[in-house]
Amino acid sequence: MSAQTHFPTLAVPVGDPAGIGPEVVTAAMGKMEVRAAAKLLAIGPGSLRPDSVPLIVDPEEAGRHPSSWLATDGPKEWRMGEASAVCGAAAIASLRAGHELALSGAVDGLVTGPVCKQAFHMAGERVEGQTELLARWCGVERYGMLAMAGELRVLLLSRHQPLREAIANITRASVLEHLHLLNTTLCDLGVKAPRLALPGLNPHAGEAGLLGEEERELLVPALALARERGLDVTGPLSPDVVFRDAAAGRYDGVLALYHDQAFLPIKILGETSGCTLAAGLPYLRMSPVHGTAFDIAGAGVASCENLVATIRSAAALCESRAKVALS
Repeated sequence: MSAQTHFPTLAVPVGDPAGIGPEVVTAAMGKMEVRAAAKLLAIGPGSLRPDSVPLIVDPEEAGRHPSSWLATDGPKEWRMGEASAVCGAAAIASLRAGHELALSGAVDGLVTGPVCKQAFHMAGERVEGQTELLARWCGVERYGMLAMAGELRVLLLSRHQPLREAIANITRASVLEHLHLLNTTLCDLGVKAPRLALPGLNPHAGEAGLLGEEERELLVPALALARERGLDVTGPLSPDVVFRDAAAGRYDGVLALYHDQAFLPIKILGETSGCTLAAGLPYLRMSPVHGTAFDIAGAGVASCENLVATIRSAAALCESRAKVALS
């Protein structure tokens, strides 16, 4: 095994205080495989900090400790396992602090804990999730969420929307734009000449119009334009086989047409190792695929395995980017 050439510092906003984020972040900090991969700067209300983790005021101090804690605003009281405006505001404050550190280059990347979208809305931020908020703060318009589990990499055309709205947002232009984003993101991850796949919306990719017209009216024209522009993309493919083939290495990336089309295979294949990467941001941002798990929050039974895997993946990407910068 080669020696690590770059030892990154990762900022980790702990997410909603009423969820499992704070406890899994604390647990991950104590794992030897995490300490061997990166230095962690947890960000969240100071009341959540364990005594074993030093509190810092200046983020530049983070590099001096295997793990440390940067305190942000948070409520004095809240109810575990319940959405609230105060917890939503606390999650937003910690995310904003992590964003600013990543954008300035004070840390090598951002690994975000789980948040509650209802709490975000209650706190006044009516966004789909953290990705949209980070994109707004970064001032970028072309962005997306790339979910990863093993060899399977899936970019979402739409994210947290009702299914009717998600289907209505499938257009030739949106498909073409996201195919370009998927191709660019895979190239940034070191994939040479990415092989892309596009599933159909309907069973059997529409069965030549017998099971729906979206493939012929929207997807096929978008694919033709993508190929004219030099992208290697196959489709529309039957949704019930394309993810299996991509997981087996036949394709480097898949563009999913709606949230669950992507996350059903991702969570089955990567129950404890799946993660997401925010495509299009000026810095590295990753997140585990689990949520706040309000039903078990505070019970001490939440596993940090998914977060540990995400931190290790983020650290590996930081190292590979450092190697490219030096070459």
